[in-house]
Formats: sequence, structure tokens, C-alpha cells
Amino acid sequence: MVSLPLRERHREILLHTGQHYDAVMSDRFFQELNIPKPDYELNVGSGPHGRQTGQMLAGIEEAIEREHPDIVLIYGDTNSTLAGALAAAKRHVPVAHVEAGLRSFNRRMPEEINRVVADQLSALLFCPSDSAARNLAREGITRGVHVVGDVMAEALQQFGRASCDHTRMLDPFGVKPGTYVLATVHRAENTDDPERLGGIFRALDALDAPVILPAHPRLRESLERCELRPAARVRLIEPVGYLEMVALERNARIILTDSGGVQKEAYWLGVPCVTLRDETEWVETVESGWNVLAGAETVRIVEAVSRMKTPASRPPLYGEGGAVRAVVEHLSQAV
Repeated sequence: MVSLPLRERHREILLHTGQHYDAVMSDRFFQELNIPKPDYELNVGSGPHGRQTGQMLAGIEEAIEREHPDIVLIYGDTNSTLAGALAAAKRHVPVAHVEAGLRSFNRRMPEEINRVVADQLSALLFCPSDSAARNLAREGITRGVHVVGDVMAEALQQFGRASCDHTRMLDPFGVKPGTYVLATVHRAENTDDPERLGGIFRALDALDAPVILPAHPRLRESLERCELRPAARVRLIEPVGYLEMVALERNARIILTDSGGVQKEAYWLGVPCVTLRDETEWVETVESGWNVLAGAETVRIVEAVSRMKTPASRPPLYGEGGAVRAVVEHLSQAV
């Protein structure tokens, strides 16, 4: 979302680490959101955190040395985010972080480490909410902090309408809008822990509605390793593109997920959400009643689904538009 308006005013050099190595998860995302072709492709792929981050760090540093950028712009909380921040800081290039200030307060999450380090190294910190800015202030970070809202909200507004054309994809599953549960499970805390993974899938097996679950490669490997065989009503499908995912979210009765992005999209689409984690960075979705933290215990998940009611109101969270414009404006002022 930031790339195209940024290119109207500046030269952007786009680097793709290849951390999300599946063609559906990566290439189609670029195509569907009209993101320009990357100038650099590192093709790092999956692997242990240290090795993956180290390979990214070397590739990003080489690109920085060649291009001499004024600012390195990073997004989110992935290992790519961390590597970008480290490479830029070591080459004395200012860092700008989109989605700054988010905290789960769980240092066992790799994403939490990535967020904390990236924010400490950033000169410009673009927060999606006031609570994110308060988190930074508690850590002593007040300079360069801007509450701009969430750029993902604008992506959903701009491209979400096109997802309505993908409702036909429900036909092979024999389900109608509002009759099924959509689930996603991909975080290491769930996929790498047999007890948590088993608890989640026992809950999915116990639900009274069909479950559609786009399966990340990590999840399929973990299910095989743990010898878990989901019930027939839990339908594992291949990863889907952005528009198809939004269509699945929009038409679900309820969403179960451990994804931060899906939590927000569920809220914006008006679909109740149960989060398969014990904490979330997107605390406002919980406070508003649209999201419930259920962890990975079977009983808690099933009870959360059965008790979940659609709240009467849905206040605007993470801005009402203008996040992309604000990010580009602050970047323009900094160079």
C-alpha cells in the first residue's frame, strides 16, 4: 500500500527476502495488491531463526552498500523486519518502522523480540494505535513516534471489494456464507508444541460446523510429525491468495486464528474472532468484544466459540484512513 504512493515522490528500492517462500503466499500477494516487482530477491526461504536472519542480514547489507538509501523502511515483526533494522543500523542508515510499538509482552515469541529490537533501532516509528505509542513511551522511546493508523486497513478497503468475486470458491466445500468456521494456525508457539497443537485440533474436531483451514507448510509438517489426523469436517486446503483469504474471512460464521493480521481483518469485516493464543498485540479488538483470547486448550476454545456473540457496535480502530498518506509524508520530511 505504501509502495505506489511513495514512488510518486521518491525512488523506492524494494527488497524481498523470500522468508515467505510459498508461491501462493508470496507471488500472488504481490500481484493481487499491485505491488511492484522487487528490485532484490534474496530467496532465503525457511530455516532456523538464526540462520534465516543471518542470510537476510548479509543480503540486505549488500543491497544497502550498493544503493546508499536515505532511509530503510521495514514492516511488521518478522525475521525480515529484524534483519532490515540490524543491517541498516550497522550501516548508519536511519530506520523507519511501520507497525511500531506493538507488544504481546511475551518474550518467548520470536516476533516480540523482533519488534522490540526493531523499535529500539528506528528513527521513525509509525504506530497503528495510541496504545502502541504508550508502549514505546514506557520503553523510553518518544522521539520520531507518529500514530498514523494501520496501512492494512486501507489495503482491505481498496482491495476488499474484489474479494466478493471469489465467493464461488466456497462451492467445492459444500458450504454457504455464514455456515462455516475459518481457522488459521501457523505460529511456532502452536505448530512446534505437540500439546498445544493437539489441543487446538481437538477443539476444531469438536465444533458443530465445518472448518476450512488454509494450511501453512509448517502446519502440515507439524501435523504429520505429531501424527494428528483432523476429523473429516476439518478441511485442510492449500494456502490461498489475499483476495481469496478475505473472501473466506468475510463469509465465515466465526474465525479462529493465531495470526495478528487475521484478527484485525476479522474486526474490520465484522466477523467474530477467537484467537488461539494467550495474548495479543491487538488489544483493542479484545476490549471491543469482537475478539476472545482462548489459548490452545480444547475446552477454552470450544467454550469461547459457543459463547461468542456479535457485539452491537464496531467502533473504528486503528484509524479511519490516511495511514499510507501519513507514512509517506513523514518519510518525505525526513529525507
